Amino acid sequence: MSAITNSLTGVIQWIYSLIHNHGWSIVIFTLLIRTVLMPLDISSRKGMRKMAKIQPQINALQKKYANDKAKLQQKQSELMRKERYNPLSGCLPLLIQMPILFAMFGAMRLIANEQIVDQVFTFLKGGTPQYEGWLWVKNIWMADSLFASVAPNLNALQVIGHDVWHKIWTLMPAADQQLVISSISQHVQDFAGAVDFSNAEAFKALLPQIQATLSQMPAYVAQTAPMPGFENINLIIFSLKVFAQFNGLLILPVLAGSSQLLMTKVNPQAAGQQPAAGGQGAGMGNFMKYFFPLFSVYITLTSNAGFALYWVTSNLIATAMSYFINLYYDRKDKLPAANELQEGTVK
Repeated sequence: MSAITNSLTGVIQWIYSLIHNHGWSIVIFTLLIRTVLMPLDISSRKGMRKMAKIQPQINALQKKYANDKAKLQQKQSELMRKERYNPLSGCLPLLIQMPILFAMFGAMRLIANEQIVDQVFTFLKGGTPQYEGWLWVKNIWMADSLFASVAPNLNALQVIGHDVWHKIWTLMPAADQQLVISSISQHVQDFAGAVDFSNAEAFKALLPQIQATLSQMPAYVAQTAPMPGFENINLIIFSLKVFAQFNGLLILPVLAGSSQLLMTKVNPQAAGQQPAAGGQGAGMGNFMKYFFPLFSVYITLTSNAGFALYWVTSNLIATAMSYFINLYYDRKDKLPAANELQEGTVK
């Protein structure tokens, strides 16, 4: 998996070297990946359509042979052979895509973590990072939200591995490293005077000192200060705060949810909305119909804007592909019926 992740990371960085903007690089990268995976998508959509077509017959068999499982299995197998349907034709292409999709997530997370660590070191050197934005988003490596500051969140630093910190640290000039050490020494009394990111234990001991130093840096404090009057917005089970220098306008999370809902309408089989014999299957289909959009909003709201941009772009491309694939097969399915009608008329 790491080999695929590193390869995809290299592709994103290569695109970035050409256009010098990670936001548009992610859009182009997503378009390329969806194009490469298009044959698998077409195969999956074809299998889903075939399943939707024979599902009423399967439901009838399930009702007729409800008390005879062996007979039911035999009749279902006969039906699938007659219709030339392979049960794996719908899900197998999706399973093949999963390692690639997980590797994509890993690649984008790796780039985001490196950028965030670099921004933290800029603050620790006494400077202010030059954030890379995208349209309305000020810092593409933070969430597109009024509830996210433009600067990296202190708690978010805990999920970044020591290896990322070590990589960025070793790439820094010795003079810049000394500035970071001097800054931590000034703000942390028990600082040992050495920085070590080479292993998890050393990083675990050092991270609280980095966080304490950041919380006292004027530039960082200014960029993470809440908006007066919006420091604590209680929403029953959790509370939020709006930052004075917020990072985005919540547009990408809203687009993620709406595009997921649109994709479900265009291709309901992909969301588990197969025609079902009873109310249980229909209820599950309705649950999935609304679960995926809500999940999309949540995952993009709690992730950086770069990942949210990938999610939205991928949804829009997948929706467009589903529409045109369905349009093609709808027309193809109508041809035999039209030919039969024409032959009957001639006779």
